[in-house]
Amino acid sequence: MFSIAETDIAPEELRQQMFDPGAGGFCVFEGWVRNVNEGKQVKRLEYEVYEPLAIAEGEKVMAEAQQRFPHLKVYCVHRSGLLEIGDCAVWVAVASAHRDEAFKACRYIIDEIKVRLPIWKKEHYVDGDSGWVNCERCASVAHQHSAGA
Repeated sequence: MFSIAETDIAPEELRQQMFDPGAGGFCVFEGWVRNVNEGKQVKRLEYEVYEPLAIAEGEKVMAEAQQRFPHLKVYCVHRSGLLEIGDCAVWVAVASAHRDEAFKACRYIIDEIKVRLPIWKKEHYVDGDSGWVNCERCASVAHQHSAGA
């Protein structure tokens, strides 16, 4: 249900694997590498992952999503290593009987992945500088996820 990829994420291939004839709703979130962040021109990103813990915690998040939003088929893959502008950095998909469950579960998964997994993002800037992106503000946000909410 959760994986780390060292090579390009292929959304179309993954989407086909998610097909379920019982699903009336399908929601996908794709996180892409953008060329600017907080006013600085970004050249590329680098993700460093502590894979054993990321996989274990990612699987917990996916199981929680299935428990909170029943009757789901869920999958998430996150990149590691160097990524270029436009690359897909994270892909989350949820197939469900109804759209509301699919939307809510997809949001729950990406929010929890960003806060709980040991995945660090380093931005490499056009001016030659680089820096790890501080995500303390992400962790300070209280998530209001609950079944049916």
